[in-house]
Amino acid sequence: MNGSLQKVLSRMVCIGACMGVALAGTACASDDSPSGAAGTAGAGGAGGAAGGGTGGFGGTGGVAGTNAGAGGVGGASGASGASGGAGGSGGAGAGGASGAMSGAGGSESGAGGDGGDGGDGGSTPDSGVPPEELEPFSFFVTSYEAMVRLSGSEDGFGGDLRYDDAPDGLTGADKICTEIAEYSMAGAGAKGWRAFLSVAQGPDGERVDAIDRIGDGPWFDRIGRTVAETVEDLQNERPEGADPLIYDDLPNEDGFPNSRPDPNGPEIDNHHVLTGSDDEGRLYQGSVNGTCDNWTALEDAGRPRIGFAFVIDSRSNWISGQDEGGCGAGYDLDGGGGSDPSNPIVGSGGGYGAIYCFALTP
Repeated sequence: MNGSLQKVLSRMVCIGACMGVALAGTACASDDSPSGAAGTAGAGGAGGAAGGGTGGFGGTGGVAGTNAGAGGVGGASGASGASGGAGGSGGAGAGGASGAMSGAGGSESGAGGDGGDGGDGGSTPDSGVPPEELEPFSFFVTSYEAMVRLSGSEDGFGGDLRYDDAPDGLTGADKICTEIAEYSMAGAGAKGWRAFLSVAQGPDGERVDAIDRIGDGPWFDRIGRTVAETVEDLQNERPEGADPLIYDDLPNEDGFPNSRPDPNGPEIDNHHVLTGSDDEGRLYQGSVNGTCDNWTALEDAGRPRIGFAFVIDSRSNWISGQDEGGCGAGYDLDGGGGSDPSNPIVGSGGGYGAIYCFALTP
């Protein structure tokens, strides 16, 4: 992937704000302020007497914590000094790690104000807003930016989805969905998110089919467009009854088509999505072979079954289209040549190990 494309993707966390869909109070990281797990940004404290420029933006919270708070905005600068004001560092949410990165500050000013408090921690984020009072939001494809942010690596998670010390891949994948949903819409983490993944052995040791764990519908994307009304609508090559604008190109957590996560940028070939499922959403071939050892392995675990988030030529089944190259962590956003077992990663041929997320509450 070329350098300009990497820069576009690394800054995607700020795109929503530019397009008017990001949430108020969510901090955007600069190129020098890496993102971590999301919380709610607090306002920076005010500085002292009038000086030069204002303090910079703090980087978001560290990767390790669950729902760590985002750094506050630097306050007004103090008396004139020799260096730019430092942005507020990320505050820790309850149960989350504190953010380690600070943003670059203003010009020839005193130090900026302190960062604000972090967001609430916990395995299920809670903004105090009842899920039923939120806008309809119950489906998304995990974006590349989000998977990089949570995994702490540009290669993403690969086939091992045991995020945040989860005991199994399915539980870890559900946590991934929950945190990304909360990052996109405060309060949405409480809607009961489930990853659309099948396994031969789930948390209780029994087989789990993806289609049986996501509720009864209906499901809507981040900006309220219909994805499907019923389970039966999902069991088609493309979700039956989906809004025409998303029917052939399912959206990510910000409501953007996943083929063009930056609305002002070029299309990206990232259509592969992990499912481990056949075209009815059930365990592919009734075997663990298509699931990266129940989403716990990065190598020597077969080739995971994938679907296509958007249509390219004859590749159109959103649940089950082909076998991926392998279970290793890695990405290919150019999509050259299709899945390749000689490149045994979850993204060979056009992807990065994305998953589908559904909520039990619309």
